[in-house]
Amino acid sequence: MVVTYNVNRAILILMPTHKLTAEIINAAILGFEEQKRRIDVQIAELRQMLTGTPTETAATPEAPKGKRRKMGATARKRIGDAQRKRWAVVKKTSSPVAPAAAKPKRRLSAAGKKAIVEATKKRWAAFHAAKNAETPTGARKRAAKKTATKKAPVKAARKTAKKAAVKRPQKTAATPAVPVVTV
Repeated sequence: MVVTYNVNRAILILMPTHKLTAEIINAAILGFEEQKRRIDVQIAELRQMLTGTPTETAATPEAPKGKRRKMGATARKRIGDAQRKRWAVVKKTSSPVAPAAAKPKRRLSAAGKKAIVEATKKRWAAFHAAKNAETPTGARKRAAKKTATKKAPVKAARKTAKKAAVKRPQKTAATPAVPVVTV
């Protein structure tokens, strides 16, 4: 007996085994694999409804692949020769671009260093001269003394005000506190 699968009606038909050919067997295998694939998809959907996430075991199998084509030796040789030719062109153009010799590190000469130091001293001298020209030293000292004398009484007044505000009546041991009870 042979079991075949009718794709149009999805019905299994049992037939006598007197005509078993490779074609019939292959058709039956394909039909059963398709049916199995559909059942696996339905199982995966049901599992997803249960857990809310897809499961790895319910993954659908890939479709069967056809026969792999074989390449002849002449075709492989042609492809290899073309690839070697492309690589030769790439390597040929990239080889003349060799890295240039590194430039020597620049050093500061003694005369250059001396010039920089002198220019820096000159700038600082000009800066201090301009600052001293703005306010004479005597006027600066007098201004500092005035601000110091003005601030001192204000600070003292604040301290005494704070002390007066912080003072609270202190409890003595002679007058105990009487608790108030409400009923």
